Amino acid sequence: MNSVSKRLVAALALPTVTLAGCYVIPVAPDGTPIYPAVPIGVPAPALVVPAPGVPPAHVYAPSAPPAVAAAPSSAVITARLYPANEEAARDGMIAGTVTNMMSGKGRFQMEYKGELLSGEATRVHGDERRGVASAYGARGTFMNCDYQMTTPYQGTGTCTMSNGAKYSVHLGG
Repeated sequence: MNSVSKRLVAALALPTVTLAGCYVIPVAPDGTPIYPAVPIGVPAPALVVPAPGVPPAHVYAPSAPPAVAAAPSSAVITARLYPANEEAARDGMIAGTVTNMMSGKGRFQMEYKGELLSGEATRVHGDERRGVASAYGARGTFMNCDYQMTTPYQGTGTCTMSNGAKYSVHLGG
């Protein structure tokens, strides 16, 4: 094999090897897939090939693959807490984030007086829009919130800090 053939083989093999594990999936601006993937446990639609000598009209093929719902993805939502009493007014507005896991659970994180508070948010059983959130910091500060979501990306509620500060919370845009 001459050197030109070896270089040609190497040049053609390099993209094949480097891109072999990549998938291109179109996504919406919020990160959800535009078309659903086939979840684990659901067989992929099969290609129907007629047996030799059997006319295609006698082969059963479903008209369309079964509809499959896309798995929900998480969404990061801003949380803005506005003072609702004198104690809270001393510190002003606070901002944080809630990562909505689209499963009735979420992760909550914010900084309060130089302390990182982190915790979780959970929807109330029987009322999928209402939820409670709790967060805790390393210095012992804690926060409890009640909220109501109007969409998976927007909601309002109230939060109370361990020092008595009360806030009105706005979630999302």
